[in-house]
Amino acid sequence: MIDILRAGLLTTVQDLGRSRLREFGVASGGAVDPLACAVANRLAGNDPNAAALEITMGACVLRFASTTLVALAGADCHADLDGVPVWSWWRFPVTRGQTLTLRPARFGMRTYLAVAGGIEVPETLGSRSTDLAAGFGGFEGRALRDGDRIAIGQPSAAARKATLLGVRPPVWLSDPLAHRVRVLPGPEYDDFTAVSQKGFWTHPWHVTPNSNRMGYRLSGPEPLARKKNRSHDLLSHGVLPGVIQVPPSGQPIILLADAQTTGGYPKIGTVISADLWRLGQARLGSTLYFTECSAAEAHEALHEQRRYLAQIERALTWHDRGILTTSRVPAISRKR
Repeated sequence: MIDILRAGLLTTVQDLGRSRLREFGVASGGAVDPLACAVANRLAGNDPNAAALEITMGACVLRFASTTLVALAGADCHADLDGVPVWSWWRFPVTRGQTLTLRPARFGMRTYLAVAGGIEVPETLGSRSTDLAAGFGGFEGRALRDGDRIAIGQPSAAARKATLLGVRPPVWLSDPLAHRVRVLPGPEYDDFTAVSQKGFWTHPWHVTPNSNRMGYRLSGPEPLARKKNRSHDLLSHGVLPGVIQVPPSGQPIILLADAQTTGGYPKIGTVISADLWRLGQARLGSTLYFTECSAAEAHEALHEQRRYLAQIERALTWHDRGILTTSRVPAISRKR
């Protein structure tokens, strides 16, 4: 069990979401930064789709009621275990009664805590993710509160023997490029004026406070305007996380993990799948820049991300079996 002593701003149970249910009006949900969630789970010896805790902006305190192995990935919240520093993108053993404290991160938005055996909550529609809007999944369909107690799975024999170990993140969250995302022009891209098309790629876009897991509302120096002969209303149509819609205000909205399944606003672009994790780490008030991307480049970026995950998978497997040392595996690091 894990006792939630301080739940923080928003802490929920998430896995990689619900697949193939959008046609029935069910949001995919899941981790807003799926890459960090998958890496944290693998560090903890779990399947990448196991349920973990998504902790927004830190300020969270947890106490473990049993001995297990845990891992953190995503934003580094200057965490400590009973006063001893621990870091994001690392795994470490905890013993019964120890307290993990996460503080507000200097960079990044979300931290993922994976526990060997996963977070034990009922599976709903093929996932353990919390759907906050619909009020189901996760822990009673809601965000965690102070005083909650959540169950965890039994660690595997390999996890019980695992030692302190870390992996290198794909890019440091302090890198300004973490807020530059690649975008495919959308179906209604040509509906916008040449000035707005240029501004979409060149203007800085600020993530407004009126944003959440459903989507980031952006503000820019100039509203995006459609051509007069292309300003007709659109029928409601299917949308996905990453789609960038432009409402009548001209200020775009990027749909995120908990986004609705249909929408009627014109779509000027779509953030590529390989960069969704970057959105998950963009903080409220931060600045985003869009870079035009081709379909071939989007596929290559996704393959690159999969190669990164596969490298971690192989490296951890070989290391835990004693085949390779950390000095011979680029993806793994013991140094801090």
